[in-house]
Amino acid sequence: MPKKTQEVWIVTGGAGFIGSNFVRLALGQRDAHIVVVDKLTYAGHLENLSEVAGDPRFTFVKADIADRPAMEEIFRVHQPTALLNFAAETHVDRSIDGPTAFVQTNLMGTFVLLDVARNHLNSLDSTSREAFRFLHVSTDEVYGSLGPEGAFTETTPYQPNSPYSASKAGADHLVRAYFATYGLPTIISNCSNNYGPYQFPEKLLPLMILNATEGRDLPIYGDGSNVRDWLYVEDHCAGILLALERGRLGEKYNIGGDCERTNLEIVDALCEALERARPSGANPALLSRGKTYTDLKTFVDDRPGHDKRYAIDATKIRRELGWSPAHDFASGLAATVDWYLANRNWCEEVQSGRYERERLGLASNNSGQ
Repeated sequence: MPKKTQEVWIVTGGAGFIGSNFVRLALGQRDAHIVVVDKLTYAGHLENLSEVAGDPRFTFVKADIADRPAMEEIFRVHQPTALLNFAAETHVDRSIDGPTAFVQTNLMGTFVLLDVARNHLNSLDSTSREAFRFLHVSTDEVYGSLGPEGAFTETTPYQPNSPYSASKAGADHLVRAYFATYGLPTIISNCSNNYGPYQFPEKLLPLMILNATEGRDLPIYGDGSNVRDWLYVEDHCAGILLALERGRLGEKYNIGGDCERTNLEIVDALCEALERARPSGANPALLSRGKTYTDLKTFVDDRPGHDKRYAIDATKIRRELGWSPAHDFASGLAATVDWYLANRNWCEEVQSGRYERERLGLASNNSGQ
């Protein structure tokens, strides 16, 4: 157990992609004791936390955030000074195939955390109550789709278009309501597309890296013109840390990389980065097909309800908290490619028996269960 004078941060979803990157960053830069709570679904893995497993300031608890008795016990035992909610089902394609898990975790799970945190807050003395923070990590997808101009700000109306984004939008509204109604000291962050180490291979960049190195097709939805704002995961985590420690209560902060790219531009840049890191002429999987990485690009039917463009205006967090990304896209992409090439064992382990890089989100007429 941590010392009573030490801050204790519960990090839900801390074995996932962004959460595990945050845990490593926080343990490297702060002295807080971090309690990771994770259900360990297909995208959450203890392998993501192997670097910090021996740190005495780290505790892991396997639990579902929608399990109220479990959350109450975790709060009782660890007496947190903050909670950071990274726990979520996140893949849009999976939400199209089966939305139930997204509503259960993203919406009901957030509700349970808020209500347990509210009761915890009521049990604290005035000093501890003033110090407590509840930071909810959300997404730019809650805002819907942009036209060719403009960017999402913190006052952009919500207009979610997928079961995933709708469940996250509902969670954001609950967080806001618990601040307004109960005075729970909440902060919301809304981020753009993250990329970097430890991202499960269903997402665009790791999927393309692994497929390309194995000489498999690189499937691009529609004509590849959909635009996203790309943010290196460590920069996102640095922004979350600032929001936790300096953010104004009841506020939300957009965190974006100011790095708009079409999906086709992303794949083209990735092919170039792979040619530098592992030339196609030296890759047996490509030699056997007589192809380069670029030759593997394949256009497939678009995702149902595919939002055309996202872009984040991060002026507020830059101005109020002094945040700025440390990585441009070229350096972040190079670091990401190098990490996946050097960690094939991790890639094989996390996919084993869970995911074969098959196409998801085809909106088949199933029950959604």
